[in-house]
Amino acid sequence: MIARILKWLMLLQVLAVLGFAYLAMHAWGVASPVMAVLLALAMLLAVRALIVARNFWQSRSFGSPVPQEYQLGVRGAARLFLGELRATLWTSSWGMLRPRLHAADCITPGQGLPVLLVHGYVCNGGYWTKLSRQLAQAGIVHKAIDLEPIDANIDGYVTQVEQALQVLCTLTGKSQAIIVAHSMGGLVARAWLRHYGAARVARIITIGTPHHGTALANLAAGTNARQMSRIGGAPSGWLAQLAASEAPETRALITSIYSHHDNIVAPQTSAHLPGARNLAFGAIGHVALASDARVLRQLLAEITIKYEVAQSPSGLHFS
Repeated sequence: MIARILKWLMLLQVLAVLGFAYLAMHAWGVASPVMAVLLALAMLLAVRALIVARNFWQSRSFGSPVPQEYQLGVRGAARLFLGELRATLWTSSWGMLRPRLHAADCITPGQGLPVLLVHGYVCNGGYWTKLSRQLAQAGIVHKAIDLEPIDANIDGYVTQVEQALQVLCTLTGKSQAIIVAHSMGGLVARAWLRHYGAARVARIITIGTPHHGTALANLAAGTNARQMSRIGGAPSGWLAQLAASEAPETRALITSIYSHHDNIVAPQTSAHLPGARNLAFGAIGHVALASDARVLRQLLAEITIKYEVAQSPSGLHFS
C-alpha cells in the first residue's frame, strides 16, 4: 500500500514540477525550458527541506537535553540536517517505491541466525535496502515484512511477525531468528514478544524506537500513532501496559540503538529502554539511522555476535 501511495505522490510531484515550470516560462518570462524545470525542482527540494526542518524544530521543542559529548557545532548540525534530508529523499522517492531485498549469495550451515526486518510507521520493506545489502554480503538470510494496514492497532501486526518468523526458521532450519526493527517496528516486536513469548527469537534490536512514546505522534493519524503518543508528557496507556507486561529477562533480549538528535522521537531518551542493552549515537536523524555507516557497523556486530542461553535466572550471556 505504501508503495502505491508513494507512486501517486511522486506523480503529483512530477505534475507540480511541470506546472511550475510552465508558469515560470509563461508568467515569469523564464526563456529556457531547462532553467524552468531546474527552478521548479529547486522549489520542490525546498519544500521537502522545510518539512525536515520542521521535524527537527518540533523534536527539539519536546526534546531531551543533549549530553555534552554529543553536542554539535554549526558544521555538525549542517551534516545532521543534510544527512537526514538525503535519507528521507532517497527512502521516499526510490527505496520504498520499489522495495527489494538482496539475497544472500552464499549460505552455509552455521552461517548465523536469520534476520527479520520490521519497518516503522508509514514505511515498507524498502526502508531496509542498505542493511539488506550488507546482510547479503555476510551470507545472512533475511526477510522484511510490510505492516498492513498502515493505520492499524500495533497488536494487529503481531500475526504477520509470527508468520514471517515461521517462514524464516523453516527456510534456514534454525529454531530462532533475530528481529531488527526501526521506530514503530520496535514496538511491534515487543508486542509480538508479549503475545508469543521468546522461544522463537534470540535477540530483538530496535533502532530509533519510541519505547516511551513520542510527542510528534500526537500530530499523526491512525490507531498506531495514538499508541505511540505521549499524553501530558507521559507514555500512552498502551505503552504503559506493554512495559508492565515485560519481565527483566524479556528486556535482556532487547538492544536499543538510538540517536540523541532523532528528529521524530521526542524526547530522544524515549528510545532508552531500562533493562535493555542501550547504544546511543549522535548526529543522526530518524530516517538516516538504518543507512548511517556507524549504525550499520554496529548492527552487523550485534547480529553476528555469538550467544548462549544460560541455564540460570540471569538469562542471556554474550561472548
